[in-house]
Amino acid sequence: MQDEARITVVGAGILGLWQALVLARAGHRVTLREASVDPFAATASRYAGAMLAPDCEGEAAPEIVRRFGHAGLRLWRAAYPDLVEAGTLVLAQPRDRSEIVRFARMTGGHRTLDEDDISCIEPDLAGRFASGLLFADEAHMETPAAMAFLLDAARSAGADVRLGDSVHDLASLDGIVVDCRGLAAHGDIRGLRGVRGERVVVKARDVSLVRPVRLLHPRHPLYVVPWPDHVFMIGATVIESEDAGPATVRSGLELMGVAYALHPGFGEGEILEFGAGLRPAFADNVPRVLIEAEGRVLRVNGAYRHGFLLAPVLAEAVAALVMGGGRDHPLVRQVAGG
Repeated sequence: MQDEARITVVGAGILGLWQALVLARAGHRVTLREASVDPFAATASRYAGAMLAPDCEGEAAPEIVRRFGHAGLRLWRAAYPDLVEAGTLVLAQPRDRSEIVRFARMTGGHRTLDEDDISCIEPDLAGRFASGLLFADEAHMETPAAMAFLLDAARSAGADVRLGDSVHDLASLDGIVVDCRGLAAHGDIRGLRGVRGERVVVKARDVSLVRPVRLLHPRHPLYVVPWPDHVFMIGATVIESEDAGPATVRSGLELMGVAYALHPGFGEGEILEFGAGLRPAFADNVPRVLIEAEGRVLRVNGAYRHGFLLAPVLAEAVAALVMGGGRDHPLVRQVAGG
């Protein structure tokens, strides 16, 4: 590989944005091509909670996600000035106390809080929960603002950003191609599936939260991510379906009902957006880089729920591949015959 390579990144979701930024900052000639005129209109990333929560993810995700998730958090800290580092609060209703015990057993990096502790760090939740878990070494961000920052940063680093520019044939592109099309690459990547997720964005003037709150429930676990000006992202369902249709009434009732159980102030909130997206995922729900065409095509996909967390790690892995190394990275796979 060359010290300065010609690289086309296809897709401006969170994976493509990080690829364009890291590769441009490394001195490569990068073109970022996105089919949508609005760079974020058609990407699953816009539905993400944008929580950097490697320890919380340890409850269900493979160990490799937690391990590289901490690396991703460090890279975000170095790159994004508006990252909110207030940790994650995990709670459960008294009847679901066993969920807290289970979550604590399956994760690390937390400390147990009593009712007074919760009241101290989240005054709006005072008197509502007897115990919880604080994962202090975690962070979050406002999804649209973070993506806009990365797009501007990639441009400033020298990437040629082309919006409304569809790519129909990757083989027709010169140089190295980094394919970050998500489910649009379904026909080109074996084993890629869609996982449906629905979320609602509300403005609740009577609610103030400092950090994301995960409210555990045996059937309907929920997270609430605070954005500026009393806006909250409430999510998210995880449905094994490739139905790309609108969000359903059932999911809306589940999300908003559990949010109301967290804080009744959400009952007076204004619904700003309610939508559904399809997350691309592999069988093990671990994102990775696939090497094809003797390294000329690098497919970065399978973000599942870990796109924001692992996007910078995957970008660093691709940068190493472009320079001729990195094939032994645990998140890199050589496609048979590729």
